Formats: sequence, C-alpha cells, structure tokens
Amino acid sequence: MAFIDGTVVNVALPALQRDLGASLIDVQWVIEAYSLFLAALLLVGGAAGDRFGRRRVFLLGVAVFTLSSIGCGLASTVRELVLARGLQGIGGALLVPGSLAIISASFAERDRGKAIGTWSGATAITAALGPVLGGWLIDHLSWRAVFFINLPLAIAIIAIALRHVPESCNAEMRGKLDWPGALLVTLGLGGVVYALIESSNAGWSHPRILASLLLGLSALAGFIAVEMHRAAPMMPPQLFRSKTFAGANLLTFLLYAALGGSLFFVPLNLIQVQSYSTTAAGAALLPLVLLLALLSRWSGGLIDRYGAKAPLVIGPVVAACGFALFAVPGVGGSYWITFFPAPLSATVMSAVETGFSGAASGINNAASRVAALIAIALFGLIMASIFNRSLQTQLERAALAPCVTEAVEKQHNKLAAIELPACADARDAALAKHAIAEAFVSGFRWIMLISAALALASAASAWALIENTSHRARAT
Repeated sequence: MAFIDGTVVNVALPALQRDLGASLIDVQWVIEAYSLFLAALLLVGGAAGDRFGRRRVFLLGVAVFTLSSIGCGLASTVRELVLARGLQGIGGALLVPGSLAIISASFAERDRGKAIGTWSGATAITAALGPVLGGWLIDHLSWRAVFFINLPLAIAIIAIALRHVPESCNAEMRGKLDWPGALLVTLGLGGVVYALIESSNAGWSHPRILASLLLGLSALAGFIAVEMHRAAPMMPPQLFRSKTFAGANLLTFLLYAALGGSLFFVPLNLIQVQSYSTTAAGAALLPLVLLLALLSRWSGGLIDRYGAKAPLVIGPVVAACGFALFAVPGVGGSYWITFFPAPLSATVMSAVETGFSGAASGINNAASRVAALIAIALFGLIMASIFNRSLQTQLERAALAPCVTEAVEKQHNKLAAIELPACADARDAALAKHAIAEAFVSGFRWIMLISAALALASAASAWALIENTSHRARAT
C-alpha cells in the first residue's frame, strides 16, 4: 500500500495541477507534506514497534494511513490535500519500518537476505502496478481514485496480519519513546524544506525564509544533542559504531536523493511536455520496477554468498548511467535505471542486533525518505531557476504577441502546466508551447545530471565504507 502510494501520486501530479490550478510549489507540498512526517517519524515508528509490538504498531499505521487516504480523495483544495497527506505520512511512519522489521525478527541470520529479497520483490511488483493502475484511473475517472485504492488494500492487509503475522518486540527496551527527538527532527526538516521550497518565490533574503532556515538548522543540531544524551533515543548512537551500517545509510541517502528527486519530475515531463497519457506515463516506469522485482531475490541471495560491497558499488554506477541517459539531447529518455535495494536493505539489517531491528529499519528508511524530501525541495529550486531563465530567452526569440508573453510570464511558477491565453493565435500558441517545453527540458537535463552525480557518490561511499563479509564467510 505504501509503495503504490509512493509511485502513483507522482503520476497524479499533472492532473492535480490542472484540476486544482496548482503551482510547482503546491505540488511539491503535496509530496513533501507526506515525506516530511514520514521521514521525521519513521524512527519513532521503528522504536515503537520494538517496544510495543511490531504487528500492533504496523496495524495502527495501516489504519491511520487508510483514513487519511480517504481524506486525500475527498479534498477540495490544495490546502486540504496537503493536510491529509501530512496525516498519511504519520500513518506511513508506523507501517513502513514495521513491515521490514517483522521479517528481520522472524528469520534466522542465514536466511534473512533471501527473505528481505522476497519482500523487496513483492513491494517492487506492487510499485509497478501502482502507476499503471493509477494512470488508468486518472484517465478514466479522477486523480481522487488513486487514494481510494488504499481502502480495499487495507482490509486485506489487516485480515492477513491478524491471522498470519506473529507478534514480536524487544523485551529489554525501557523508558519512554523519544518524543523530544521526534519534535526536533520534524521542526528541523520542516524548517529547511520550507526555506528551500518557498525561497523560489520569496527569495533567500526574505525574513520568513531566513527565520525558517535558522529554525530548521537549530532544531536539527538540537536533535543530535538530544540523541547523544537520552537513555532511550529513537536513533541509538551505538548503531553507528558499525562502519557497514553507517556506510549503507550514507549510500541510501545519496542514491535515494537521486531517485526520489528525479522521479518527481519524470511524470511532469512525460505528460506535460512529451504529451503522454497518464496511463502511458505510468507504464513508462515499468522497466525500473520490474527489473527490481526480478533481481531483488537473486541479489538478496548474492549478498549472503559473496558479500555486499560489489553489488552496492555496481548498482549505483548502473543507476548513474541511467540518469545520465535522461539528459542526452534529442533522446526521449531511458528508463533502464537499475540498482539493488535488496542487498542494500539486507546489509543494513545484518549489521545490527535483532533486538534493535525496528530502530535500524527506521533509520535506513528515514535516510531514504529524508533524502527524497530534501532532494525534491532542492531540485524544485534548481528547476524553477533554470526554467525561468530559459523561458525568458525562449520568449524573446519567439517574438510573441504581448498578451501571450505576459500571460505566460505570469504563470512561470506552473512550469510546463502553463495555460495559454485566449488571445493566442495558432502561430503564437505553437511557439509558446515550444518555448515552454524547451525551458522545462533545460531544467530537466540538469536535474538528471545532478542525479547521476549523486548515484556515483553513493557508489564511492559503498566502496569506502561497506565491509565485504558474507554470511557464508562468517559461517566458515
């Protein structure tokens, strides 16, 4: 359910822009409101599962996620949708770490890699179905239908979990949950993301932007200080004594920044610039998720046999090549972006004690969510800057009627969703559409090149930090 939501909402963004008259900043907040609370509270969700029962917390997350999904589907304004998405993120923070932690606690170390690989393949299959089914629903019904998908899924999830999923917890955990840490990290991430997103309109010198950035950075510093001194922190410092655990989370952050930030713009490009239908745009993501599904279990066993370093170096390098192909001028784009989430997840979960599997899962998931959260905000700022400069140049070359130029410039914050005025004749309409498309592609290419650089940096971090000890080697 969470992985479907993670892929289908991006495909729905162009429809949201059209129906709700949303700007780039508006649709960024539709994604970021969810990602903010998900990233900030994942650590609490993982720790809560360790203490109160992983199945119990997982089911609570499913319930909150489902109710807020209904709220998303009923939203009549962007503000209402953003609020419901924030609540959806809180539910996701409870269910996402629980799913992987339940598996990690239920399998012996020698079998854990294959188990996590199977889990990863299953999530990849649902992620593949999400955009295609969601795109079809958007084309034939409404973007609201993509949120209502979660209701029947939730009923099935609850029934299966109650009957087949064993309860597990860490009986040695003591003390209260780390709510001060959760509050500080939420304020910190929220302040930084708000400054990054809103600065494209207000400018960095605006007092509101400066205050938000200062608040965010101060809160993040306070979060680190709190975690160092609390008896039961949601981010236990001892976990980072493992070089492999620290390295895997750094790799996660860099790679998911590239993936999450770039995939925010891919559906906008396909639908608004390349004129794909929403269904076709959803299907365009299939090579990515299907390859993940096919390779996940195999790569999970590979790490058990030969160690993690090679897959975690080669995978991001291949991903970097895929990102770079998106930026090739004159090419519609390559969707062959391959990396290995199964060995990544298995490396993280194998590097810590089983008793802390909820916290470890939460930290790794949080690293990926924080990466996407920051990347979407930062990439949006970069895209807006390049788009505006390029659009101005393109409009000057096109020599459009003044009313057309003025209307397009007023809507620059909508990017490729700009609507042409009634005064545009056939010639001006064609030239204006071409100018808007060229401006968007200019920014899109830079986003993909930055993503490729981040993927290469993640490969370098794996090479430097990941230990190459396999379970088979340890057994001998």
